Amino acid sequence: MSALTLKIAVNLANQAITAGREIDSAPLTIAVLDSGGHLITLQREDGASLLRPQIAIGKAWGAIALGKGSRLLALDAQQRPAFIAALNSLGQGSVVPAPGGVLIRDQAGRVLGAIGISGDTSDIDEHCAISAIEGVGLLADAGVSA
Repeated sequence: MSALTLKIAVNLANQAITAGREIDSAPLTIAVLDSGGHLITLQREDGASLLRPQIAIGKAWGAIALGKGSRLLALDAQQRPAFIAALNSLGQGSVVPAPGGVLIRDQAGRVLGAIGISGDTSDIDEHCAISAIEGVGLLADAGVSA
């Protein structure tokens, strides 16, 4: 596979929602971006709060922009706040440095895109993202070893 299709992106979002329902998460919003950072699909569960779409996109966009999961961006924000501030200035506020943005890789390790999830705690958001990616047979790269 060389690119994420709409069909795969929607399947990823559905898998994430299923993972969230299995653990009774708060309502989730899921954004799937291609490798260029362009939105393919966005799904917002009933009851998800107002800014969740922007947060989900920001988690995924940050992962694509820097080539690493947003959990690592959160660590960068703690260790290098000036860098994250500059990054957000360059990206016009588009980066959300919190877990829940996970790179999507094919079996050869190529980045196909990223999924960003917002709605529950960042750890649960990230868990649902990883479950979704693995559920469609792709490799999840959250930037941490399991």
